[in-house]
Amino acid sequence: MNRAEALTLMEAHTPSASLRRHMLNVEAAMRWYAGHWGENEDLYALTGLLHDFDYELHPQQHPFWGVEYLKASSDLPEEVLTAILGHASYSGVARETKLSKTLFAVDELTGLIQAAALVRPDRDVKGVELASLKKKFKNRAFAAGVNREEVEQGAAELGVPLDAHLQHVLEAMQGMAEPS
Repeated sequence: MNRAEALTLMEAHTPSASLRRHMLNVEAAMRWYAGHWGENEDLYALTGLLHDFDYELHPQQHPFWGVEYLKASSDLPEEVLTAILGHASYSGVARETKLSKTLFAVDELTGLIQAAALVRPDRDVKGVELASLKKKFKNRAFAAGVNREEVEQGAAELGVPLDAHLQHVLEAMQGMAEPS
């Protein structure tokens, strides 16, 4: 599966612009980390782009429904499918690969960064600064739906200090092109 096919699939199953934006943000963060580690950037990016594609239409079966769909309709490697399952803590699937750990680590954090951008007057992630993001991370009332424990756990699983992880994902989102 290439990016164009994955994007078409994601858009066909995701009516909400905010969830689409989330998956694009996760895609950017995954690509950044893959490049940082010398891993397969396209594989990481596809994993991020597709990880929640089934969430809106099949919320009670997410991510299980999506993984079964991908198994039947794509040539994605098992590593991608396992990472998608593992990003949901409730799935019971262990995160043993760098790909799985990265998806888990960036997923919640992208939501916090997007929320930080949306409260800015220009609503642009490019203006978000690390110091401000760190304050918002500590303020549990801000973007209360973001699970801070999972962000911390994800950074720990990656072996990346939390502040560096915040900076990496922020840079990834700031560097992504505007969606068409």
